[in-house]
Amino acid sequence: MQVNKNDIEKHLNVWQKTLRLSDWDINIKIVEEKWRKSGDIKIDLDDKKAILMINQNPKCTNLEELVIHELLHLKLYPMDQMIEELIDTIYGSDSDDIKRQMPYGQFMTTLESTVEDLTKGYLKASGITTPLSFGRIKNQVDDEINAGK
Repeated sequence: MQVNKNDIEKHLNVWQKTLRLSDWDINIKIVEEKWRKSGDIKIDLDDKKAILMINQNPKCTNLEELVIHELLHLKLYPMDQMIEELIDTIYGSDSDDIKRQMPYGQFMTTLESTVEDLTKGYLKASGITTPLSFGRIKNQVDDEINAGK
């Protein structure tokens, strides 16, 4: 799937209102360089500004799902930062410290799965029938098949 700014803006306008993020200034950046992610969001909590970054060729095949997912990260950002600071306070901020890796890894896995569950719920509640993206897992399956496993 190749993305364009108009499609992203269309979804952003709908979901920014739905998720009660209308008081945020959000810019869109289409990432044209090779990038492993489908999307990301950079957040300035103090100024309520964010940059929604979308890969020009995302692994995700459902653009609306991707936009909702990233906006939910914005919605949950204060809690995300609080938990990361708590982990840093207890375990230190050295990402190579094995004692820190387990709680931080579990937090990030829980955060991502929660954001994705909420995304699916919003899509379903809104009556959106576009198939969900299976980008990451589909690529893993394709890689295994191509490797003859």
